[in-house]
Amino acid sequence: MPQHVRTFPTAPNTTAVPEATTPDPRRIVFLARRDLGNPAAGGSELLVDRIAEGLTAHGHQVTLVCGGPADARGYQVVSAGGHGRTLGELGHFLRTPHTLAHRVGPCDLLVEVCNGLPYLAPLWHRGPTLCLVNHVHTDLWKMRFRGPAARLGRRLEHWALAGTHRGNLMMAVSDSTAAALRSLGVDRTRIRVVHNGVEEPGPLLPASREPLFLAMGRLVEYKRVDLLLRLWERVRPVTGGRLVIVGDGPERARLEAMAGPGVTFTGHVTEEEKHRLLCQAWLLLHPSLIEGWGLVVMEAATRGTPTLGFDIPGLRDSVDDGVTGVLERGESSFAAAWCALALGTERREALGRAARLRAERFRWSATVRGFRAVAAEAYLSAPPPLPSVPPAPLTPLSSSFRPWG
Repeated sequence: MPQHVRTFPTAPNTTAVPEATTPDPRRIVFLARRDLGNPAAGGSELLVDRIAEGLTAHGHQVTLVCGGPADARGYQVVSAGGHGRTLGELGHFLRTPHTLAHRVGPCDLLVEVCNGLPYLAPLWHRGPTLCLVNHVHTDLWKMRFRGPAARLGRRLEHWALAGTHRGNLMMAVSDSTAAALRSLGVDRTRIRVVHNGVEEPGPLLPASREPLFLAMGRLVEYKRVDLLLRLWERVRPVTGGRLVIVGDGPERARLEAMAGPGVTFTGHVTEEEKHRLLCQAWLLLHPSLIEGWGLVVMEAATRGTPTLGFDIPGLRDSVDDGVTGVLERGESSFAAAWCALALGTERREALGRAARLRAERFRWSATVRGFRAVAAEAYLSAPPPLPSVPPAPLTPLSSSFRPWG
């Protein structure tokens, strides 16, 4: 572990995370692009929801200020508007300071969830602030935008993380994200690592009798499901079986058009159906270009399902390569490993058992405990507010006073 980067552990054989010291922030406000009820919600939204629910259970007053429609939760959710994909979302970011000031009110700690486009909270908010980062979008801007827009977004994100938040603590979800922040110039003494958790899945179901391969997540460019579909054409004649793709997103129509035989798109599924598919799958396939952690990896692991992915930031943290899954570097080696694991029942099941054992170390209760410790540190280490100076009494201007010019 790099020196000065504090990781809040979840393993039973490591030092336990201390409970947050007092005084700690009671009123905590999160700024996030979406809430968990948004159709485009993913791992970041689940993380914020689980932390917010846990904080509420500990007696904190939690508010989430987000864009788009806001669902009722066990904590307060306030929409700052913004329903569109580009201009509408930009409006949400511009309206957030007004929403915070006039609809939410003062808070003890403001948590900016920086997922690409930043809120630049330190420029307009005075008070203890914590920046939560899932992953840095450096190589993703050019996949979503073109030319000047991509360069502007990349520079804005980097400036926000290394510049505007230079006096604040940064909470990363993995060592990979912490390393990305350090590469931008963020002082490693300001980075804290708190891993994602996972819930106990309940009674497990048997694996499918026929080969069943599962990909799960938002259907966007950087998830590279199109690559998975191309490789499936090489793998299917060897393994047979089905490839099931769970999730929705802007890429779905294009992906369905290019899908060959044996591929099923389910869209969004219920928690019960997700549990069933994760139990029955022989492998979780994760072809993403980059991740902060890869939450679905640990969700699969709790069901004894190993992951096959690429050797990328994030998955290097959630997958113990060769022990709980396999990480490959190239397309051909990915396809070869896919076939080998499908045909090698003994090795696949050994990976699944190890994955389930490791997943026991990661629970949402530990994530909440780690966040509370970081939040307390951010609250206590923030510079004191400027003293309130009463205005000087008004006096008549001297007759000798003349304005400039």
